Amino acid sequence: MVTAEEDAHTRAVLSQAKTENFPVAPRFLPREWRNDLMAVYGFARLVDDIGDSDLTSGPAHAAHLGLPADQADDPLAMLDAFESDLHRVFAPAGPEPGHPLLRALVPTVRGRALAPEPFLALIEANRQDQKVRRYATYAELLAYCELSANPVGHLVLAITGTATPERVRLSDAVCTGLQIVEHLQDVAEDLARDRVYLPAEDMDRFRVGEGDLAAPTANASVRALIAFETERALGLLDEGTPLVRSVHGRLRLLLAGFTGGGRAAAGALRAARYDVLAGAPRAGALSVARESWASLRGEG
Repeated sequence: MVTAEEDAHTRAVLSQAKTENFPVAPRFLPREWRNDLMAVYGFARLVDDIGDSDLTSGPAHAAHLGLPADQADDPLAMLDAFESDLHRVFAPAGPEPGHPLLRALVPTVRGRALAPEPFLALIEANRQDQKVRRYATYAELLAYCELSANPVGHLVLAITGTATPERVRLSDAVCTGLQIVEHLQDVAEDLARDRVYLPAEDMDRFRVGEGDLAAPTANASVRALIAFETERALGLLDEGTPLVRSVHGRLRLLLAGFTGGGRAAAGALRAARYDVLAGAPRAGALSVARESWASLRGEG
């Protein structure tokens, strides 16, 4: 039985779905898919909020995980407790999970026979965020995205019963592209958390230092770097676009929304002339719809 307080905390996490670059569980999908996708989103969003120390009502979340309130601001302790609670989701017997978002995940995991590995990878990505603050090479950043982004695509394909090795490969390209675009939008916010997701080798190439990233507006070198990384992300989205045409019906619309959302976000970066320091450029609903339609038509 979910209490009113637990329901309020759950809704606060799930409400963030509307701020994402892509549609999470649009109404044109079957209700059972929407329910399962939102259950997975609630898990992923909460893990990210823990990793970013961005929890609303942190002590309440800590209590659900069996931790004292004074550990709510310790991301590693919270992630460890969350992982322990996650294992209860997959246990055939024993106590139910303590956190309401994990209790909500149980029917999805068991009804869809989901594996624990994608969920564990998302937790591990947020652990890595506590320990790794800089990435020397693009290859290192891609390895991080294998933990932080690609598992979400694996779960979407598993929920919809459409996973094949080729679709997983294409999904990985889309998810990594989306992750990189999000990092580009949030350069200033990430730096405030002492994180830089721009590869050091690329910063050196464009003669960008961290002092340049701390400025109120982007100089020419920063803009050139962001433009370069944006094109890389668009290349990944282009590589993954055949995923949209490999499925049918309403799932095709959903996946077009993912790729279209990423392209629209890249367009917002371009429209801001790649100045990501003055504010995080975000795409409007019209541009997302336009780019999603282009994905449906096989453009891009």
